[in-house]
This record gives sequence, structure tokens and C-alpha cells, in this order.
Amino acid sequence: MRLFSQLSWYFKREWRRYLGAVLLLIVIALLQLLPPLAVGKIVDGVSRNGMGNDRLMMWIGAMLMTAIIVYLLRYVWRVLLFGASYHLAVELREDFYRQLSRQHPAFYLRHRTGDLIARATNDVDRVVFAAGEGVLTLVDSLVMGMAVLVVMSTQISWQLTLLALLPMPVMALMIKRYGDRLHHRFKSAQAAFSSLNDQTQESLSSIRMIKAFGLEDSQSAQFAAIAKDTGEKNLRVARVDARFDPTIYIAIALSNLLAIGGGSWMVWHGSMTLGQLTSFVMYLGLMIWPMLALAWMFNIVERGSAAWSRIRALLAEAPVVADGNKVLPEQRGLLQIAIREFCYPGAHRPALRNVNVNIKPGQMLGLCGPTGSGKSTLLSLIQRHFDIDQGGIRFHNLPLPQLRLDAWRSRLAVVSQTPFLFSDSVAKNIALGRPAATQSEIEHAAQLANVHEDILRLPQGYETEVGERGVMLSGGQKQRISIARALLLNAEILVLDDALSAVDGRTEHQILHNLRRWGEERTIIISAHRLSALSEANEILVLQHGAIAQRGNHEQLLAHDGWYREMYRYQQLEAALDDDTVQEVPHG
Repeated sequence: MRLFSQLSWYFKREWRRYLGAVLLLIVIALLQLLPPLAVGKIVDGVSRNGMGNDRLMMWIGAMLMTAIIVYLLRYVWRVLLFGASYHLAVELREDFYRQLSRQHPAFYLRHRTGDLIARATNDVDRVVFAAGEGVLTLVDSLVMGMAVLVVMSTQISWQLTLLALLPMPVMALMIKRYGDRLHHRFKSAQAAFSSLNDQTQESLSSIRMIKAFGLEDSQSAQFAAIAKDTGEKNLRVARVDARFDPTIYIAIALSNLLAIGGGSWMVWHGSMTLGQLTSFVMYLGLMIWPMLALAWMFNIVERGSAAWSRIRALLAEAPVVADGNKVLPEQRGLLQIAIREFCYPGAHRPALRNVNVNIKPGQMLGLCGPTGSGKSTLLSLIQRHFDIDQGGIRFHNLPLPQLRLDAWRSRLAVVSQTPFLFSDSVAKNIALGRPAATQSEIEHAAQLANVHEDILRLPQGYETEVGERGVMLSGGQKQRISIARALLLNAEILVLDDALSAVDGRTEHQILHNLRRWGEERTIIISAHRLSALSEANEILVLQHGAIAQRGNHEQLLAHDGWYREMYRYQQLEAALDDDTVQEVPHG
């Protein structure tokens, strides 16, 4: 029952819908009291030969009219009640998505994809079901049960009512006990379902690797073990769930036995008529639904409460990076990076230290260095995935923590190391950030990214479906489509995180030339392992062990000993050897 208090904020806000549904349920409950009364009157009238045809037809017409009214009112309260609960589903999922979009990499280290999907779908459904069916069964069972109880006690016999209800307290205690067990077991079952989702998602995402390494049997066995554990935990829930109905039916059967036995004795001794006993038994039959509904309500509310605790735990997680409140000026600005030291959460060694650089509009900054030197970390800090321990980054001379996140990130267009394409057409993937972009604008961005000709060679051109994660395209095509997507945004700052690694040297040179033209008034930051991608940068930072080991433009760095010149010569030699190998391959 604690779920209702946890969702009280929503019930208060939607009180009109819920109040309307509750009032209609009360009216329906009262109308349902009429048929047993009418049947009792008819039985007494017929058994005593004191009821004419007109009076009989009047009672039958009243029952028929009651049924029609109840039917219409049930339709209306369903629209009111379930309409309100479906609005709750939409709101919870919007809050859930907003929470996920505000979180940063550290959050996704703690929560796996399958678990998040389970909470956004299965758990939300359970909460919504409880907010709809749970409220229905609570109100309906209480109103109907109390109304029937009052009529049985006052209009027929309070002694027989008391006798018939003797099994009910025992039943209520048993149901409460089952509800407590169900809450804990269902929470465990939902966690197991999340693990099953995780395994399914990972297996489907890595199916190519699984096949390449011949791991089908191993993965199948692992999946089977998780599925078995999930099934066992759901079976434990079912074992508790299965106890509700038998307990209720036994209690109802005992109530009927006591009612028939006690009522027969009272009819025999003349303290009750046969019609009254018939009405009493029918009223007792109406008590079956409140009893069943009460047990069902405990069931679905406990499930909803367990699901809500999982959703609330995730929604309560505050983002690692807090939002600012300042809005940026419209004009382009200077990006100032002054990082004295930055450590990842939980780490003791700094990932970056003493990194200082200013980037003016129209300039291109290159980042390079050995693997793990801090290039991606610096780009993450520019995007404000983390806050800096000592030092900071400023734009328009405003510290990033003071800026609104959406205002700052709207100035950025980012292409990551691993481009992600949606299962949609090429055109819609390019226009992801600007859905209203025209076809000519999309094609212009594709030409800048040097992928226009490749797209035209696809079966349906720009309307070709790329498949899940762009499975129909090569790595270089996916990278260039991602670059086109970023260019279409016309953002002030373009960030390329090793985004040219899968393209050949000639294509890379053409893209860089186009970027230089495109970025005359924009800031471009390129991180790359292949140093030829940095040849046009105004300044290049060579990072080693999180610090700047060398800095300067391409010619300046080649003129001095160090990691840059050594690596550039090695890459040039490697490229020359590859060209010689290609030329020596015989053509048949």
C-alpha cells in the first residue's frame, strides 16, 4: 500500500480524473445492490402468489435498466482512470529519458544497458498498472464490500452476516503475509530480468565477434544459465502468487457454507424468509469480487512498489556534472583551456596536468600522443563530461561550470572514435541534429565529408537503410557520414576524436582541405593517431603521460627531435612500404 503514498504527488495533480473515476465506481457499486434485492422480492412474491405480472415486469425492467447504466458508467470510468495512468507512463518515461540524457560516463559504468531498458519498460509498466488497476480494485473492493456489508446487516440479518464473515479476518492476515513475501521476491525477479536483458543486448551487439571466435556454444550456455536463474526467481514469485486465489476461494466457500447453514436454520424457524435468504446469498456472491479484488490489489501493488523502488533509485541519482545558469553570447568566442590537474573519480594519479592552450575562432588545434596520453580525456573535459579538479576551461571568459549545459553543447559538434549510426536512411542519419534540413543541405555536408559519391553508389542513394549501427556500411563510410552529420549542425566548435582513422590518405587529405575551408570562422579540434591528419593545424599539442611534451605547428615539430618527428617518419616509412607492396602484387 506504500506505493499509493509514493505516487501521491501524481494523484494530487490528476485529482479530477481520479475523483471522477472514484465517484462513478461508487455509483456503480450502489446500482449493483439493486438486482439481489429485486430477485429477493420476486422470489417472495412468486412463492406467496402475491405478485402480478405488472409488478414482475417492473422489477425485471429495473434490473435491465441497471445493467445498461452500469455498462455505460464502466466505460466512462475506464477512460478517466486508465487515461490518467497512461499519462503517468508517459511522464515517467520522459523523466527516465531526461535522467539518462543528463548523466555522464561514470553513471554508465554503474548501470548496464539491459538493466536500464528493463526499468524503462517492464518496471514502468508495473507502476502504471498499479496506478490504474490498483486504484480501481482498491476503491471498487472497499465500496462494494462496505455497501454489501451494510445492506446485509441492516436489511436482512446482522447475526447471519457476522456468522458468514467469520473466515474473513483469517483470510486478510494470510493475504498480508503473502504480499510481504511477494514484494521481496518480485524485486529479486526484476533484477534477474535486468541481467537477462543485459546478456541479450550484449550477445546481439557482439554477434559478429561471437561467430568469428566460435563462441556460439559458450554464449548459449551462459545465456541458458541466466535464463534458468531468471525462470527460477519468477517461479518463486509464482509460488507466492498462486496462494492468493485458493486462500480467497476457501474463505468464500466457508462463508457460503456458514451462510447457507445459518440461513436455512433461520428460515426453518421463521426469522427469515426464503426470498431474504436468496438475496443474502446473492449479496454474498457480490462479496466474492471485493475479496478477489483485494488480493489482486495486494499482488499488483506490491509488484508496482518493488518496480517503483527500482525506478526511484535511478531517478534520484544526481548528475556528476551540475547544470549552470548562464547563457552564452551569440557571437563566436575564445576557448581557453587551463588545466592544472584532473583525476578521474576514484583514481589517484592525474589523467591530465599543466595543459594550457587558447583557441581562437577560425583556428585548428591538433592533439596527438601515445595511447593513454590523455587526448580523449581532454576532449571529454571540453564537452564537460567531468568537472576539473584544479584549473578550468573558459569560453567567452566564462567558466564552463557556470554555463547551461544545453547552451554550451549546442556550440559543439562532436565526432567520436566509434561512430554510431541509427537503423534508418543515410539522409536521416546525416540530418540527426537538424531534422528539418533540406536535401541540398544534407548533400552539401556529405560533399564536405567526401562521402557524397559513396552514397550515390548505394542501392537507393540517400534513402538507403544502413541497418542497425550502420552494418551495411564500411568503417570509413560510417566515419564520413558521422562527420557530415556534425558539419550539418554548423556548430561553432567541431571536435573530431580520431574520426579519420578508417579512411585512406587521399580521402583524409580532401576532408581536411574541406574542413579548412568550412572552418574559416569556426574552431576545429582534431585528435588523431595518424599525424598526417594534423598537418593543417595552427597548433599541435603532443601529450605524453597526461602532460604537454611538445607543442607547435607541423613544420616546427618536424624540425625538432621528439616523439612527433619520430612517429611521423615511422608512419611515412610504413605508408611507403605499403605502396611498394601494392605495386608488387601481380595482376591476373
